[in-house]
Amino acid sequence: MTPLFQYVGPDSIRVAAQSSPAGYRIESGTALATWWRDHRDDEHGWVTYTIAANGDLSIAPRRSEHVACAGGGPVRAAGEMRFSRDGDVLEVTNTSTGFCPAEDCWPAVQSALDAAGLRHPSGFTFVAVFRRCPKCSARNLVKDEWFVCELCNADLPRTWNFEPGSTTSC
Repeated sequence: MTPLFQYVGPDSIRVAAQSSPAGYRIESGTALATWWRDHRDDEHGWVTYTIAANGDLSIAPRRSEHVACAGGGPVRAAGEMRFSRDGDVLEVTNTSTGFCPAEDCWPAVQSALDAAGLRHPSGFTFVAVFRRCPKCSARNLVKDEWFVCELCNADLPRTWNFEPGSTTSC
């Protein structure tokens, strides 16, 4: 089973998210259609998503914080999804700078989408690679295999390193 990812983003965002509603649980195509009736906007089908510890898929408007979508709890995956007008999942990422999920959290996403009966790609359509700097604790999004901290130029580890209970600064 995919490990749980704790929130590792700024505390100010965690606190502000406490007054935001949690994401809407999607257990079927009908639930997704219900949510879209009230939330379709100019985001071209994109939403913020989280997969809860129990495997439930929740979505929120794209500009929502993942920690709010998750109701403040840990997640098995988090990122963004794009849906077609028919409710098919067209794109899925693990892009969440609040949870910095590992690249291999796809099975949790796939399981939640399968349980909801939603058609989806066979894997992430974009994979974000997150690393915590061992020198300054900054969260980094690794691009083009450049494993160097954006803030202090220290080398970043090749393996995911946001262990449970670790904290970061921003």
